[in-house]
Amino acid sequence: MVVGIIAAEIKEMTAIKEIMQEISEEKIFNLTFLKGKIRDKDCVLVKSGVGKVNSARTTQIMIDKYNINYIINVGSAGSANAELNIKDIVIGDKLVQYDFDITGAGNYEKGEICDVGKFFYSDKRMINLCNETINELKDRDFNIKIGTIASADLFCTDSNLSKKIREDFGAECVEMEGAAIAQVCTLDKVPFLVIRGISDTPNGNNHIDFVTYLESVSKSVAKILYKLISKI
Repeated sequence: MVVGIIAAEIKEMTAIKEIMQEISEEKIFNLTFLKGKIRDKDCVLVKSGVGKVNSARTTQIMIDKYNINYIINVGSAGSANAELNIKDIVIGDKLVQYDFDITGAGNYEKGEICDVGKFFYSDKRMINLCNETINELKDRDFNIKIGTIASADLFCTDSNLSKKIREDFGAECVEMEGAAIAQVCTLDKVPFLVIRGISDTPNGNNHIDFVTYLESVSKSVAKILYKLISKI
């Protein structure tokens, strides 16, 4: 069994690399794939770069090259739920691309993709294992919520837009890669999961908060992944 792990940013990737052992590198199409082990499980870790195209491209390359059984996307996100604070964690049970809109072309809902659908659903077994992991993490100083994650090629800084995304899709947080990874995995029939740490909220200081908290939330995500991966 091989678990593929995709992060967009170097700090997100570094937090996972720190819990890996027996690491070796392989370069494919200017991407650096790190092969190693986490809790005796074979893993492949890669930094995709930011955005839906980068992440989708990387996901397909990973699936084609490494015979992946599961893909986990890790990283940061902006809160769309006022009850979520910086450093909290959202695990996506479903993903949506909130910037995909073909409602003007026919009888489609916002976010719905032709011949694919509106939401991409995470692997049920992985979600069940996440619930087990949450119950076991008693010493954490952050909250963990399972819910909808919304993706777009946009770093959301507008509180009104954030509220609209929550109203339209029930999103807990917003980011820039997860739903694209989910789409590729769905089409390729590879089970997936997205784990995101809240690094910022739409408050006018998004960039400052993002830079300040990216490393710490990435380490929290890595802590959950380390516990989770032993159960897969």
